Amino acid sequence: MVEPSVGDGGMGPATEAFVAHRNLLFTVAYELLGSAADAEDVLQETWLRWVGVDLDAVRDPRAYLVRMTTRQALGRLRTLRRRKESYVGPWLPEPLLTAPDVAEDVELADSVSMAMLLVMETLTPTERAVFVLRDVFDLEYDEIAEAVDKSPAAVRQIAHRARTHVAARRPRGVVSPAESRGALAAFRRAIETGDLQRLLDMIAPDVVLLTDGGGVVQAALAPVVGAAAVARVLGRIDTAAFLQPAQVNGHPALIFRLDGAVDTVIALRVDDGLITALYAVRNPEKLSRIRIERETAVSR
Repeated sequence: MVEPSVGDGGMGPATEAFVAHRNLLFTVAYELLGSAADAEDVLQETWLRWVGVDLDAVRDPRAYLVRMTTRQALGRLRTLRRRKESYVGPWLPEPLLTAPDVAEDVELADSVSMAMLLVMETLTPTERAVFVLRDVFDLEYDEIAEAVDKSPAAVRQIAHRARTHVAARRPRGVVSPAESRGALAAFRRAIETGDLQRLLDMIAPDVVLLTDGGGVVQAALAPVVGAAAVARVLGRIDTAAFLQPAQVNGHPALIFRLDGAVDTVIALRVDDGLITALYAVRNPEKLSRIRIERETAVSR
């Protein structure tokens, strides 16, 4: 049995409920895992369990599905954490193409941003689940308690601890979509023209560049820190690369193409008008979804 598609005809109650909440379930799984591929696997596992549930005993299908998805994602998250311990170089979330309307939902865009997903990596699996379900999706403590197998009182304490932890590490302020687009356009022009001074003018003195090659392709094995060092790295970008603006993880980003193929995705973090962080994903496994989605869009 495979997960249903939206186009399935004659949907039964189980399929109809799953399809109606699929986007929510995917976002929950992605925010817990930082991987679209693993989020899709979690949805497949959730679906296989959902079709065996007695729907007459389910009062709230949405809450039930979120609970199932969270439990599946938590199990996978603990496995992924062990894998990350041996990961080569910086680990970054799998970039996710998002629709323009996601950027207009400031809270959702913030929660799926590269910066926020990296902050959430510093939480324990249970803290991360509680934070996502409460602060992002505003679920009641009783619902969250069932999803993470804790008491409501314990969940309240975990939520407070996670919220405090995230607040101390999250981006300093909210940046408007227009400001992000402006920063991206200026950054793109500086890269395309090789204007090192323009790059230095728009990046913060303590800017950080993280490059994720996964040990498969060339990438810095440690964070590159400081405006001069980051500008030198960016100045070595192949001038043959085609830079394509895109909406990635709720914010403007650039897709670098070489010989027509997706080579790198770079997302920016902007604070007080300056670029304070750059997240460059080069690991081919993490770019496969974007490659497929872009090729599908071109063929239409």
